[in-house]
Amino acid sequence: MGERSEITMTAVKALGPGQTIWDGAVRGFCARRQKNAVTYAVKFRTRDGRQRWATIGTHGSPWTPDTARKEARRLLGEVVTGADPVAEKKEARKAPTVAELCRDYLDDAEAGRLLVRGGKPKKPLTLASDRGRIEGHIIPLLGTMKVRAVTRKDVDAFMHKVAEGASVKPAAKTKPRGVSKLRGGRGVATRTVGLLGAIFSYAVEKGMRADNPAHRVRKFAENRRERRLSDDEYALLATATNAAEAAKVWAPSVACLRFLTLTGWRSGEALALRWSDIDTVRRVAILADTKSGRSVRPLSHAALDVLRTAPRIGKSELVFPASKGEGAMSGFKKFVRRIVALGGLPLDVTPHVLRHSFVSLGADLGLSEPTIAALVGHRGQSITSRYTHFADAPLLAAADAVANETLRRMGEARSAEVVQLREAI
Repeated sequence: MGERSEITMTAVKALGPGQTIWDGAVRGFCARRQKNAVTYAVKFRTRDGRQRWATIGTHGSPWTPDTARKEARRLLGEVVTGADPVAEKKEARKAPTVAELCRDYLDDAEAGRLLVRGGKPKKPLTLASDRGRIEGHIIPLLGTMKVRAVTRKDVDAFMHKVAEGASVKPAAKTKPRGVSKLRGGRGVATRTVGLLGAIFSYAVEKGMRADNPAHRVRKFAENRRERRLSDDEYALLATATNAAEAAKVWAPSVACLRFLTLTGWRSGEALALRWSDIDTVRRVAILADTKSGRSVRPLSHAALDVLRTAPRIGKSELVFPASKGEGAMSGFKKFVRRIVALGGLPLDVTPHVLRHSFVSLGADLGLSEPTIAALVGHRGQSITSRYTHFADAPLLAAADAVANETLRRMGEARSAEVVQLREAI
């Protein structure tokens, strides 16, 4: 360490290339000219005897001799307490970003190492939705931030940006099959912050930070859709399915739409339904894996009629197979939009609306909440459904009642016959 004198503006300006001036007031504090810039730094030894150089910054706003000297004193104060500011700075640079955290989260989730409700891994559709929100909203807006640096204020600002559409880019002319159009809005923002909270809980479990910055962030109230079909729309739905059959729309998609109308099932459950899941003697479908776990669903005579007339496509075990390939029908939503348009129905008539309409009809008929829950597989249905392989007479009667009322509103005759599809399973 050379001769020490006070570092002033005049002294800094007088520094020649490669020259260093040491401060007389703060030991180890210096200013060095390197090429055309002057850099402030502080030299010190840690408690374990390691020599360190901590760069403070380049001369110019905000760094002047006075502000740099003040920062040097702060750093030396940390050293006295046993800290190593240089090592901590290097560690901070290597700390994971939110983008890296999200990718680790997805890797573990897709490998089945991340268990959710019921001790089960996330379902493929949920993972696809998570990936869309991560790549469409979280990484573009928060991806470069360090995991430890994110605050509740950052999460709150993120939510409002998503709601305002800040992460939505102009749609490309073409997009890969199965990729959803990115949207903003309050509902999307609320659900994305919910996912972000799960991701930061994962970060806490992995020791990346001590707390979850998404906790207690006040979210937008979700406007739950209470849309149900009117009597006129039930009639139009019958027209739509008949028109779709005449127009040669993929027959399994038309059959699936009718089945959803008469059962209130989730579309994913119907699309995954296999012939081996159906017991026509006991009039039930046994679904091994649904959103609410294993589920035994009563089947009305009207629903069985749909299954009886559903076309068998090749050797597929799926009741409602895809038009291409051997997997589930990935284009079902497009088929639904086409069928709805053929009947002159509003485009907001979706499988979810059909489900809500079925539930609402059940309530109109005076069915109890537990009964309706058992019909459509709501979470909270009787725990006995985990073990039984049949539906009791009152439950089957309830399924018939709602399905028959649905057919009445569609202007179709009620089905009353027991329909045999094949041997009992």
